[in-house]
Parts: sequence; C-alpha cells; structure tokens
Amino acid sequence: MSADPVAAAERRPRADAARNRSAILDAARAAFTTTGPEASLEGIARAAGVGIGTLYRNFPAREDLVAAVYENELSAVLARAGSLLDEYEPEDALRAFMRLYSGFIATKRGMAESLRAGGERTAAASACTRQRVDGAIAPLLAAGVSRGIFRGDVSADDVTAAMVGVFLTTAGSSDDGQTDRLLDLVVRGLRAR
Repeated sequence: MSADPVAAAERRPRADAARNRSAILDAARAAFTTTGPEASLEGIARAAGVGIGTLYRNFPAREDLVAAVYENELSAVLARAGSLLDEYEPEDALRAFMRLYSGFIATKRGMAESLRAGGERTAAASACTRQRVDGAIAPLLAAGVSRGIFRGDVSADDVTAAMVGVFLTTAGSSDDGQTDRLLDLVVRGLRAR
C-alpha cells in the first residue's frame, strides 16, 4: 500500500514555511538576548522578514515563541556535544561543551522573565533539560575516565550540578571572565589524581 502523497504533503511543512519559522526563531533569539522579555513581537517579525500574522500562525502566544527559542538553542548545543570528542581530547571536549552551554545560558538569561511566564511548562522542561545535559556530558566524562584523565567517582549529574552552580553564582557578576575561570576549576577538579 503506497503512502498518500496529499497527506504526506500536508504533514511536511512547505520549504518557505520552514524558512519563515527558522527566521522567526533566529530573530527572536537575538531580540530576547539583547532586549529581554519585553522584545517587541512586531520587531521580531520585521527582523525575520515576515508579517506579524506569520509569527502568530507559528507561535500563537509569546510563551510559545520563547519556549521554541529555548528548545532550539538547547537542542543545538546538545547536538554539538556529540561531535566534540571527534575534534578534541576528553578534557578539551568537556571544556568546549561547557563554553557552548555557557553561551546558551546567556541566551536563556535574556529570556528568563518570559520563561517564568510559561510556568508549569517551564518547570516540566527544566527537569527534562537536566537529564538531557547529563546525557551530553556522560560520554565526554566516560571518555576521560577510560583514558585515565578524569576521576571515576564523578557522575555526569555531578558535573551538571557544578555547572549550574557556576552559572547561578555568576549571574550578576560584573567580571566577564569569572564564569570561564570557575568552569576551568570544575574541569581541573575532575582530573584523576
């Protein structure tokens, strides 16, 4: 039995619709990062080169747009983690992941008020995010342990918790280099004795 081409076409977004959605997400990420939660949806639509109706068709509420930007950014960072061991030794791969995730956190801070407005959805996503980050860190950590670079008594969740602690304590810091220095301390603390 062959698939119905009309039904398949209805499920798959048109190329221009996919481009519009991507442009909206890019413009929204930039707006939320620089302007914060009060970023104008009309301005985001203009920056994306679409009408406000197209924005609302894709994202009926501001919270939907914020959640999509958050998910898009998180997925990009986590997807990148998988290839880091192809490019770097485990210690450098973990540090590269931490830098990528730190950039994601900077974007998320720009969206913090809008994310809080999402309430329950954000709380549920938060637990899932932690598991996904643990899943990205685990192979980096395991590679380091197997090569004798990292201690074997530290879990991926321990590393995630340490990163979260660094991000929370440096959120209001005026020292731009503090986050990187603290993340370097976390990586050094993982080294096998």
